[in-house]
Amino acid sequence: MLITRQSIAQKLAAYLRHEIPLAALVDWAERAMLEAEFDESESTALRDVIARLGVADVRAFGLTWEECDAMLRNLGFTAHVEVVAA
Repeated sequence: MLITRQSIAQKLAAYLRHEIPLAALVDWAERAMLEAEFDESESTALRDVIARLGVADVRAFGLTWEECDAMLRNLGFTAHVEVVAA
C-alpha cells in the first residue's frame, strides 16, 4: 500500500466524520508504519503524521480537533465543519 497525503487526509476525514472509530484509525496508522511504502518526495512529513496517529489511542497523547486540523493543514488540506440538526 502506498501512503500519500491524500490517503492520510481521507482516513483522517473518515475519523472526523465518525465513519471509522479511533481504534480503526490507530490500527491503520500502525499497519502503515510497518508495512506501507511512503511517497518518497514527502516521506518524512507523512511518517510524522502517521506516527502521531499511531499513538492517538494512548490516553497521554489523545487526538484533539486542533491536532487533526493542523495535520490536515500540514498535508495541504483544510477542514470545514458543518453543524446540522440531529
